[in-house]
Amino acid sequence: MSSKSPEIRFNGFTDDWEQRKLSKVVNVMDGDRGKNYPSKDDFSNKEHTLFLSANNVTKEGFSFKKNQYITEERSNALGNGKLKHNDIILTSRGSVGHIAWYSREVESKVPHARINSGMLILRSNNNIEANFISQYLKSPIGKRQIDLISFGSAQPQLTKKDVSNYNISLPDRQEQLKLGKFFTDLDKTIALHQRELDNLIKSKKGFLQKMFPNNNESTPEIRFEEFGEPWKKYELGSLIEYEQPSKYIVKSTDYDNSFKTPVLTAGKSFVLGYTNETEDIKMASASNPVIIFDDFTTGSHYVDFPFKIKSSAMKLLSQRTEGNDFYFLYYILKNISYVPQSHERHWISKFSEFSVKIPCYNEQLKIGSFFKQLDDSINLHQQHIEKLKQTKKAFLQKMFV
Repeated sequence: MSSKSPEIRFNGFTDDWEQRKLSKVVNVMDGDRGKNYPSKDDFSNKEHTLFLSANNVTKEGFSFKKNQYITEERSNALGNGKLKHNDIILTSRGSVGHIAWYSREVESKVPHARINSGMLILRSNNNIEANFISQYLKSPIGKRQIDLISFGSAQPQLTKKDVSNYNISLPDRQEQLKLGKFFTDLDKTIALHQRELDNLIKSKKGFLQKMFPNNNESTPEIRFEEFGEPWKKYELGSLIEYEQPSKYIVKSTDYDNSFKTPVLTAGKSFVLGYTNETEDIKMASASNPVIIFDDFTTGSHYVDFPFKIKSSAMKLLSQRTEGNDFYFLYYILKNISYVPQSHERHWISKFSEFSVKIPCYNEQLKIGSFFKQLDDSINLHQQHIEKLKQTKKAFLQKMFV
């Protein structure tokens, strides 16, 4: 056996970690793949036993947003594969290497569960902390070993035999306990902030539905009490003008986070990287904001800082005339229910001609300010969650060997 110790340790622990075969500390088990394996017709939205799928075991751990169930009778007809408290689930086919720990907390929510044919159960003995094993497998060194033993390019796989021969380094039981609890507490903090973020996003969605008039209405369902006048119709192109983005396209995609100017896309990623180019920068600011609008997908972002872009597949939108709140107009644009049906440009031919309803300037200001504060709060939560995840990643790198 080889001996090692991690870069960062809790005070009081100095003994070297011992390398062992995974099969020496856990029982590696697959599920029942025989004649009683459930077919599509056996699944329902609500029954006795959750039959785990790739939707349930993700790279973040367990997720129970999309579930499929089998009856107790069908479950009892199966052999191996039923979860017990402290089991670790490892995905072994397709998206291999996803880890989930069937903790007491999870078991209380999902008391009956089985793995599918693309998963393995790692069942620890009483001398090993399951939570430690789970966190070890999620660490960079753990993931690298999983990558090394997986095979296949189109459909990566892990075999029970290869997982059994997986090498794992173990400290003593007390250090396992402390490490497991440390990362569990960190996971709980991340989950708490994620729930708060999800609630904010859900609230925002509800406000968007109720603070703008429906198609056949001239006033919204929810309104600031000092306003009562009907909203008026305008063609969107009469409120917002566009600029072609060609002059702002970045010349080099050799991005570096140490550079000053962000390179933007109207897609979900938003910031592609940072460039050191100093010419032809779009000088957006808080007093002169723009909207970047993807001419093909119709995605958009509000931008109030200098930037460059990667491609010409967008329009740069700005306020055509004074007398409207631009952040409010941004949400008028975001609230348009339109799904592109073909790969074509949409601003000139479609969006600029849409009829929209807007209230007086003061009501626009209040609505725009309301959603700006909501967006700022959402962004802060997202940034905090990302920092926590980066912190966890750094600890996983340095607290395992």
